[in-house]
Amino acid sequence: MTEPGSWTRQTTQLVYENPWMSVHEDEVTAPGGTQHRYGHVHFKNMAVAVLAVDESDCVLLVSQSRYTLGIKTIELPMGGAPLDELPLTAAKRELREETGFSAQHWTQLMRVHPSNSITDEVGLVFLATGLTRGDSALEATEDIELMRVPVDTAIGMATDGSITDAISVLALLRLALMRAATSDKRAR
Repeated sequence: MTEPGSWTRQTTQLVYENPWMSVHEDEVTAPGGTQHRYGHVHFKNMAVAVLAVDESDCVLLVSQSRYTLGIKTIELPMGGAPLDELPLTAAKRELREETGFSAQHWTQLMRVHPSNSITDEVGLVFLATGLTRGDSALEATEDIELMRVPVDTAIGMATDGSITDAISVLALLRLALMRAATSDKRAR
């Protein structure tokens, strides 16, 4: 059943597909009743990111080349989780593959839609603590450099534009808010 004032899909056409995504063009009726053509991307994986904080209160970040931007970016370790895989399993794998670290404690920190006007992508962020170093296992497409950055510096990088990846920025700002709330409680 369609809610009053909601979008209604009349037709859909698959425009492009590969193992990671599909692009569709739909004929839709907008909430105001007007007809439109709407393109959107469906992701076949969920994004999982790991906000890993070590015993020295440093965050593990990665620098890597991003083809779509043509630059190296700084972000949290992250990757895709097939929709039938437990997100936590994928998060553990991504942390280990990209950084070589594993974690003893895991907490789901947040769920986000990074670009909901054009994609249906879902991103989950996990907080990982109790870190133990091991060997990384980079994929052939990855040129990752591991960075260990104090939490306050990483939060500053999220606010000054040094980190532009949406999920990474959101996760670091959530961590800043959590720490501020904890600090406020202690001050009372």
